[in-house]
Amino acid sequence: MNRLSLEQVLKDNNTRDPNSISSLKLNHKALSDVSCLSEFKNLERLDLSFNNLTSLEGLKSCVNLKWLSVANNKLQSLKGIEGLSKLTVLNAGKNKLKVMDEVMSIVSLRAVILNDNEIASVCRLEPLRDLNTLVLSRNPIRDIGDSLMKVKSITKLSLSHCQLQTIQSSLKSCSELKELRLAHNDIKGLPAELALNKKLQNLDLGNNVITRWSDLKVLDSLVNLKNLNLQGNPIVEKDKLAKKIKRILPNLHVFNARPIDKYTKNEKDAGVDEVDDSSLNAANKQESQTEKRKDRDFKHLMMAGTKSGTKGGIGKLENSSDSDTKKLKPKRQKPDDNVSNHEVLVQGDEKSDHVKKKSYKHQVLNENDPSNLQKAGDLEKESQKKKQKKNPLHTEDNTKVGKKLEKAKVKQQGELVKYDFSHLKDANKMAENETLAWLLYFGLVVVDSWFKCLVRIVIKEGFGLQR
Repeated sequence: MNRLSLEQVLKDNNTRDPNSISSLKLNHKALSDVSCLSEFKNLERLDLSFNNLTSLEGLKSCVNLKWLSVANNKLQSLKGIEGLSKLTVLNAGKNKLKVMDEVMSIVSLRAVILNDNEIASVCRLEPLRDLNTLVLSRNPIRDIGDSLMKVKSITKLSLSHCQLQTIQSSLKSCSELKELRLAHNDIKGLPAELALNKKLQNLDLGNNVITRWSDLKVLDSLVNLKNLNLQGNPIVEKDKLAKKIKRILPNLHVFNARPIDKYTKNEKDAGVDEVDDSSLNAANKQESQTEKRKDRDFKHLMMAGTKSGTKGGIGKLENSSDSDTKKLKPKRQKPDDNVSNHEVLVQGDEKSDHVKKKSYKHQVLNENDPSNLQKAGDLEKESQKKKQKKNPLHTEDNTKVGKKLEKAKVKQQGELVKYDFSHLKDANKMAENETLAWLLYFGLVVVDSWFKCLVRIVIKEGFGLQR
């Protein structure tokens, strides 16, 4: 048992006169007996929170107390404070209180905080004419009854985490009520009498069992409501709830812990974004398929032209069909001295995008058959027209590129195709070497045959001489 001593208190405050002390902070000291405080007649503020107190009988003589905190102790009763006629703030939260009847005699109280106790019923509070704050959250309270019927001065009432099923007409006289917290209960709806609380600004109904819009019809009358919470109720799952709330409560700022304007804007933007994304994806897909089909058709045409021109010799034709469908990065071209016989680069306008044309290697086209060039030009013109319809902003650039391509084709028609016969020389050398090899082979065969015949003759003549 830890008992508070007068000498210790005076020593801590550097004084010998207990009447000179008006405020004491004695929290977190594991105190179980504070009877010595009866000597402090002028004490106005006293903090005894977070101790082991089981009784407040030692405070009877502290008649000048105005602010008292005994939260987080082991109190089962508030006996001993009935005579504190000047007390305005009482905090006895987180104890083991079962009743609160003692507060009725302290008519000067303005704030009563009794959360996290075992209080099952609320006493009548009419004598407390100046009461403005009442906190009774986390108590097993099932019904408010008529405890607040004549308490007109109250502005804040908290009954969260209780066992309330209804509030009926308990608050109809609380005309000054601005904040009402009823979260985590079993409330199914709001009574019509709540419309009398015209000054209500904050209403917390989260985690109840409200299912129908008709159970919230009284909200139409709460024109000054600025903060409303309905999270955790079945009604929240219904569509367009925020729009309805915004319509009936034009002054509402926060709904379900979010700004109401942002809440409704997100709903609208979600629908618009969904439509825009789907239409954009469909358009992109269709355009991609069209461009692929154009490329495929043009390649088939060029391959057909190549096959028809193989009889005229060996040559090469540049391919410029992809200019209107593929956007290439600008690239500064070097002089034509470095251009090989197997690739032709067509330069466009330097101010516009440079266009690099792919050349099909080892493609052959008859220089006397210009029909393929004409077909390629017609197909390209048609593709440019379709491209212009889809992208009118690029019409001017496409026209310039088309003119450059036409000039390149006309120039090619007027020039002779240059051939590279170097590989033919190599082939002739190989043929000559092969012929020499065969001649040498046959010569060796003949010499071998003659030699064998000569050996046979010599052998026969040798036998003849011996005989």
